[in-house]
Amino acid sequence: MTTASHPRCEVIGGDVIGCVVIGGDVTEGGLPGAAPAVDGVAAALPEDCSGSSETAGDESDPPRVRRPLALSPSRATDFKTCPLLYRYRAVDRLPEAPSAPAVRGTLVHSTLERMFGRPAEARTPDLTVADVEPLWEQMATEYPQLAELIPAKDLPGWLTSARDLVRTYFSLEDPRRFTPEACELAIEIEVRDGVPLRGFVDRLDRAATGQLRVVDYKTGRSPGPDFEAKALYQLKFYALMIFRMRGVIPAQLKLIYLADALSLTYSPSEEELVAFEAGVAALWEAIVRARRTGDFPPRQSRVCEWCSYQAFCPEFGGTSPPYPGVPEREHAEAGAAVGSDSVTEAADEGAVPPPGKVADGR
Repeated sequence: MTTASHPRCEVIGGDVIGCVVIGGDVTEGGLPGAAPAVDGVAAALPEDCSGSSETAGDESDPPRVRRPLALSPSRATDFKTCPLLYRYRAVDRLPEAPSAPAVRGTLVHSTLERMFGRPAEARTPDLTVADVEPLWEQMATEYPQLAELIPAKDLPGWLTSARDLVRTYFSLEDPRRFTPEACELAIEIEVRDGVPLRGFVDRLDRAATGQLRVVDYKTGRSPGPDFEAKALYQLKFYALMIFRMRGVIPAQLKLIYLADALSLTYSPSEEELVAFEAGVAALWEAIVRARRTGDFPPRQSRVCEWCSYQAFCPEFGGTSPPYPGVPEREHAEAGAAVGSDSVTEAADEGAVPPPGKVADGR
């Protein structure tokens, strides 16, 4: 049996040039199903993978080029929550320090991705859990800042909590019964009215019938009934992108909550995705207006309690830095700090790029 190859960011001459996914063979039909062999699916890399192999301060290398802004689920949520938060993350790109739970989320995602890179019979709980510590060591080597987040005395318990989340996954799915079409799939597409969208899909499954399923892992707890619609916003975003890219509506959107071993599934309709697209277009239009004027007003909510930018927020007595504007292409500083916007797009957990994905922060 052929397993799915997973997207990798290819770096040539310091530039990321592409991300390619190749599907695996069919093992059984129907959802949940196996991914049939497919032609290579090429997707332009989002800002998330714009790292390079350059060494900061090496004058012989050309400066990294900042790609034009686009809308991702997380940045869309930022703007709806607080326009000033969006500005600081997407425009100013003020650094944010990752948290231990966020880094654990990236570690768990990377562990599950590596699992699907093995033959089906090797996707067992014990073999998968055994990958947690080596992957953490790789992350900590590539990003030494992360090791400082977890004190040595707390590391054994922290790694155990990551292993527990990975084991929980096996109570919700049997990964030996199917092979995903793609894991960690980078997608970039323009939809209605030329609105640029970018996203990173945790997993895309395709059944022998051709039905698609979009899957996202969450290391937190599942939402209450009143918050399910908000939780599905991210997957509807991905469903819209896949619909416009392939002309196929995903048959199922699935959120897997590892903290309490629950799954949330939803089947979108074409009418719903078209209406969602109109909402995304209106949101992008509002962002474009704000970029032109520099008017990104703060908006207080419960999220403010955890915001990293209170020192720069007028609502908390802070002062906003001068608005830098947003040229369509601009040079980004080499060696962007871990925790910047280029990093928080790497995983929904808002941590760091998975180990080995890129040579610099996303």
